[in-house]
Amino acid sequence: MRILLAAQFFPPDIGGEERHVFNLGNILAARGHQVAVATQHVPGAPATEVLASGVRVHRFSTMAMRLPGVYAGERQHHLPFPDPVAVRRLARILDLERPDVVHAHNWILNSILPIHRQGARRDFGLVLTLHDYSNRCATKRMMQAGAPCAGPGPLKCVKCSVNHYGAIVGPVTCVSTAAVRPWKQRAVDYTVCVSRAVAEGNDVQDGPTASVIPNFVPDELVGAQAESGDRWAATRARLGLPEDDYLLFVGDLSTDKGVPVLLRAYESLGPARPRLVLVGKRTPDTPASLPDGADVHFGWPHEDVMAAFRHCIAAVLPSVWPDPCPTTVLEAMASGRPVITTAIGGMRDMVEDGKSGLLVPPGDPHRLARALSSVLADPGLRAGLGARGQEQVLRFTATAVVEQLEQVYARVASPVHGTEGAAATSDGLVSDSRSHLPGGML
Repeated sequence: MRILLAAQFFPPDIGGEERHVFNLGNILAARGHQVAVATQHVPGAPATEVLASGVRVHRFSTMAMRLPGVYAGERQHHLPFPDPVAVRRLARILDLERPDVVHAHNWILNSILPIHRQGARRDFGLVLTLHDYSNRCATKRMMQAGAPCAGPGPLKCVKCSVNHYGAIVGPVTCVSTAAVRPWKQRAVDYTVCVSRAVAEGNDVQDGPTASVIPNFVPDELVGAQAESGDRWAATRARLGLPEDDYLLFVGDLSTDKGVPVLLRAYESLGPARPRLVLVGKRTPDTPASLPDGADVHFGWPHEDVMAAFRHCIAAVLPSVWPDPCPTTVLEAMASGRPVITTAIGGMRDMVEDGKSGLLVPPGDPHRLARALSSVLADPGLRAGLGARGQEQVLRFTATAVVEQLEQVYARVASPVHGTEGAAATSDGLVSDSRSHLPGGML
């Protein structure tokens, strides 16, 4: 099957969505599919390249890139409506690749909508994965005034958009998000939500054209051996990790990810606490000062992050926003480390409180400190949480998840390009694949 993955961001950009699309493309190629990626241009990256897996990558510019600062932090986000330049570039990529299925991720879908079903050459099945709340929320985060939002409302959403984007861009974004939503609902053949929280936040109902299919980690990460002896000593010294036990946080060093809450909880543990290592991306609200014993590191490659996970005493990932499906939680569980996170967003799908990890209320440094204290004081608890977390993460591996996506692709694949929408049975007949669609997690 010919599959085009469309994503705003892709390596060398670093982030959960980027890594998900990168891993998905490589695994689909290994499973025999012809895979290409269409993604936005990144300074310093080639316009086209072929990965070692055979995945073809096309990078293109957009009109939004000519409007610096409109939807940009460190990176230029896609517009909440069709970007004229991106539409033209994507049309050329589609003509070149002629995919059976286009699998779009978040707002880049907006520039695929005008191309969809424009004649047989561009007739393809269209799948949308929602990694956030952008189908319903202009800021994509379902947060209002620092707290989880109960749901959209006209005046409330405009005010929130103005606070987030400014007086001019905010209302345009709010209106565009609402206006494009019916177009998406008509055009998309199947909607994937990465967690129940994302489905609920975007008002997506489980059914024949939608389900929850989570993010995943590569199978080989589960139970991978930690470095030992001189090799670990060299890695530890290179990364600046402490020789003794340490707690580990990985993610954007932001308020939404719970960093200020974590620092308050950590400081309350007292002078005998282990070191706290924070690894991630600097944001405008990254704390300027750290308590004694805390160290911050920026821009580590993924293999170094995984090495740090495998040697930490516990991973602490206390998001205060409804984090949709954070891969870092899965990576910590795959490493066999006890995970302390919050009972919000996709973490409720991943972690069974008291069995495969500990869940605490978001934004509560006292409850977080108590959870940290209990894990630090009890080696048996740490071992049990780590082992059961590693068992539970098997539901979130590539083997478990990619097969579900392949079933979705088989259903929506364009009949123009062949019979990929059907599956051959053992007696050589062709059967409709829709009866085998994943039931989802709703």
